[in-house]
Amino acid sequence: MKTIRLIAIFLSLSLLSLFASDIQISKAYVRAMPPQAKTSAAFMLIKNNSDKDIYLLSAKSNISKFAELHNVRLKDGMMAMYQVPKILIKAHSTTSLKSGSFHIMLISLKTKFLKAGQKIKLNLKFSNTQMIDLILPVKKITMGHMKMKMKNAPKCKACNMEHSMKNSMKKM
Repeated sequence: MKTIRLIAIFLSLSLLSLFASDIQISKAYVRAMPPQAKTSAAFMLIKNNSDKDIYLLSAKSNISKFAELHNVRLKDGMMAMYQVPKILIKAHSTTSLKSGSFHIMLISLKTKFLKAGQKIKLNLKFSNTQMIDLILPVKKITMGHMKMKMKNAPKCKACNMEHSMKNSMKKM
């Protein structure tokens, strides 16, 4: 009887591993925004458990008309955001969607504001045909969470952030 039970448990675990997800999402949240803000962003860790590279291809949200994949780069001494067609999640690795790097931009918000504690729906589509539906918390982001690290960037003493102040110093 014990042998049959062990075989049943082994088969159950084997079947579960067949249906295990190639992609795992963790530490996901959306940035809280003040009233009348038109955009926000979603951040998370995306882990690829498979032997093949997988791409995040698109996102959709119930709180915005558009959801775009974005990255940030230094251009003419200033940080500039730009849309990307996909985000690579290498085999057996984790890609971080965070401020100052890859992220999901939520554009034309359908709500007057996003405040901490709210929950929003986000759907992610991947190149391996996997779709993941998430319910993300809205979190208030402090300046400490938004540090951008760049090579040879001066440190701003006023806000304790590393960023280029080339153009902003000219205006003072």
